[in-house]
Amino acid sequence: MADEVLIAALLIFVIIAVLIMLTSGIKIVQPYEQGIYMRLGRFVRVLGSGFHFVTPLVNVVVKLDLRTQVLDVPRQEVITKDNSPTNVDAVIYIKVIDPKKSFFEVQNYRIATVYLAQTTLRSRIGDMVLDEVLSNREQINLALRDVLDRETDKWGVKVEAVEIREVDPSPAVKNAMEEQTASERQRRAAILRADGQKRAAILNAEGDRQAKILQAEGMRQSRILVAEGQRLATILESQGEAQKLRILALGASPLDSKALTVLSLDTIKAVGNGQATKIIFPFELTRLVEGVSEYLGAGRKVPEREISDVKAMEGIVGEIDKILGPIPTIDEIHDSFTKAEALTESKSGDSVEELKKLKGKYISQ
Repeated sequence: MADEVLIAALLIFVIIAVLIMLTSGIKIVQPYEQGIYMRLGRFVRVLGSGFHFVTPLVNVVVKLDLRTQVLDVPRQEVITKDNSPTNVDAVIYIKVIDPKKSFFEVQNYRIATVYLAQTTLRSRIGDMVLDEVLSNREQINLALRDVLDRETDKWGVKVEAVEIREVDPSPAVKNAMEEQTASERQRRAAILRADGQKRAAILNAEGDRQAKILQAEGMRQSRILVAEGQRLATILESQGEAQKLRILALGASPLDSKALTVLSLDTIKAVGNGQATKIIFPFELTRLVEGVSEYLGAGRKVPEREISDVKAMEGIVGEIDKILGPIPTIDEIHDSFTKAEALTESKSGDSVEELKKLKGKYISQ
C-alpha cells in the first residue's frame, strides 16, 4: 500500500514538473516589445510580437521595450568658458531601434546613454560663455542630440531629442548678473530719456519756428489788409468828396459871379456871428473884397473851363464819370437805408433810430 502511494506521488510530481517546463517554454511578446531568443548561450533570432513556444530549460528570451523612453540626466556643476560655475540638468528621449545591438553591444544602454549625455553636456557648455548658454539653449540641444545620436547608433539606440531643463548659475554669479541687468536697464532708460528730451527740444524749436512764421505771415497779411482798407477808404472818401463837389457844381451852375459874391458875404457874416474868440480869414479875402467891388462897380466875368482841358485830364486819370461814379438818386438812398435797417433791427433799437434820423435828413435834402 505504501509503495502505491509513493508511486502515485512521484507520478504527480513528474506531471507537475512537466507542466512547469512546458509552461516555461511559452513566451508572449507584447506589440511594443521584441524578444532576444537565445539557446544554450547562442543567439537564435529576434522574436516579434505575439505567442511563441520555445524549448524549456535550454532557451532564454529577453524582452526589450521599443517605445520612446525618457531618461533624466542628473544635475551637475559645469564651469563655463568664462569661469562661471553653473548647475545644469537635462532630459533625454531615446528609442531602441535594433534590439540585438542594444542587448549585445552594451551592458545597459540606459545608464550608458545617461553617462554619455553628462560628459557631452559638460564638454559642450565648457566651451561656451555663460551668456551664450543662457541665450542659445536651442543650439545646445541640437548639438547634444547630434553627438549622442552618433555615439549611440552602434548600440542600436536612437536619441530623438535632448532638452536642457535648467541652467542655474551660482549665487555670486546671479547677483553679478542682476547688477549688470539693472545697470543695463538704467543705461537704456537714460538713453531713452535723453532721446526724448532731444526730440522734445527739436519739436519745441520747430513749433516756435512755425509759430513765428505764422505770426509773421499773419502780421504781413494784416498790414496788407489794413493798407488795402486804407487805400479803399481814401479812394471812397476822395470819390465822395468829388461827388460832393460835383453836386455843388451842378447846383451852382445857374449862379453868376454876383450870386457867388453874395453867398461869400453871407458866409463871412455867419463866421462873425459865432462864439469863437478868434477868427481866421483866408488869404483869398482880398479877392473876395475885389469881387464885392466889382459887384458894386464894373463887375467881373467868371472864367469858364474849356472842354479841351477836361478831355486832357480824362486822358491822364480816366473818364471822370467812371472815376467819380454815378450819383445816387433819392430812391436808391431810400433803398440803402431800408436794407441797413433790416440788418441792424435784430441787434439794437438805437441803431435803427439813428438810421431813420439819418435817412430823413438825407431824403429831406
